[in-house]
Amino acid sequence: MAASGAVEAGPPGAAAAPSSAPARDHLFRPISAEDEELQPTEIESLCMNCYRNGMTRLLLTKIPFFREIIVSSFSCEHCGWNNTEIQSAGRIQDQGVRYTLTVRAQEDMNREVVKTDSATTRIPELDFEIPAFSQKGALTTVEGLISRAISGLEQDQPTRRANEEAVAERIDKFIVKLKELKQVASPFTLVIDDPSGNSFVENPHAPQKDESLEITRYSRTLQQEEMLGLRVSAKRGQRNVLQFNTNCPECNAPAQTNMKLVQIPHFKEVIIMATNCENCGHRTNEVKSGGAIEPLGTRITFHITDPSDMTRDLLKSETCSVEIPELEFELGMAVLGGKFTTLEGMLNDIRELVTKNPFTLGDSSNPGQAAKLQEFSQKLDQILEGNMKAHFIMDDPAGNSYLQNVYAPEDDPEMKVEQYKRTFDQNEELGLNDMKTEGYETGLAAQR
Repeated sequence: MAASGAVEAGPPGAAAAPSSAPARDHLFRPISAEDEELQPTEIESLCMNCYRNGMTRLLLTKIPFFREIIVSSFSCEHCGWNNTEIQSAGRIQDQGVRYTLTVRAQEDMNREVVKTDSATTRIPELDFEIPAFSQKGALTTVEGLISRAISGLEQDQPTRRANEEAVAERIDKFIVKLKELKQVASPFTLVIDDPSGNSFVENPHAPQKDESLEITRYSRTLQQEEMLGLRVSAKRGQRNVLQFNTNCPECNAPAQTNMKLVQIPHFKEVIIMATNCENCGHRTNEVKSGGAIEPLGTRITFHITDPSDMTRDLLKSETCSVEIPELEFELGMAVLGGKFTTLEGMLNDIRELVTKNPFTLGDSSNPGQAAKLQEFSQKLDQILEGNMKAHFIMDDPAGNSYLQNVYAPEDDPEMKVEQYKRTFDQNEELGLNDMKTEGYETGLAAQR
């Protein structure tokens, strides 16, 4: 870590590649009111507030003693919505940077500030902090940063006064303190800490040293590199796809099986395995629970009422049975194996399993049975299209099946999740009755 004065150098390697430097200098011009050629590029774009067309303006410019930036501004003449932000036009720097500015006079409030998305802003005297990635990047001033913070706090005050009056009063008092800072009645400290190294605080005395501004460059931590996307976290690294050699179950030719550990939100980890044979084209996939058998079984009853329900994620373990009472249909354990799909995908698999059964096709099939299958298929299509309401029941004695709750962490009004104690027969099917995990050492000693 090294501390220096307030004279900013350009990015490392800026003098390299002389052949492209003139073109880049022409593209990124210094900010100047006298430069008539420095005009923003206007692009018609969609307003995300009223969904009519507005105007986006892009300005590619260069800040003296700093580097190139892209300033973007959007405005909609129909609804009045507007938004501005800045982005660094360069790469993430080799080191992070921390600016510590002591604001002593009103002139310090007018210093230009470039604050990127990844920068954290602090005012230690008020114990105030704006976390990284909580605001868009901005090209503003010190006063503008404080005004932006005041606007953000005032935005939800009417709602707070209605619901939490005590909290609203404390925030009102804090807003008064922030407004007093703008008057610079007493000195205060502004700290901008940016791991990407692309934030900037103006030195009005450049190229001379600024006694009020301290610039510290530092090496990023592992957490900061993960936050910037420069390093894959250890947790994510554990979830990379693993490959191992197997034989195809159809043609017995050498094939590869891919295996990945996936975390399902509000549930648990599962293992997804997929095999693809290049010789015969056979494909298979299977889902295994990444954890142990649960102490209690789980029964999920879901009422299908809308076509959007078909997009819900669904995990069916090998020990799970499926029932649709309206169709008088029941799918036993181990049929279709373990699957991680959607509700629509599961219903399509059920239809394919039933309608393509070889014992119900051909000349030897019973005409009455064929009519029932056709009726079953029609009702299943109505459920898939949202024209028929039905109940979808998953019963898993091992407790390792899951149906997505789109209201999580709140309860789903159309879903009922029950946990129950397994019967002796269910424990027998799972192999739990003969499994002894406590006191088995005594039995082994007696046998010896």
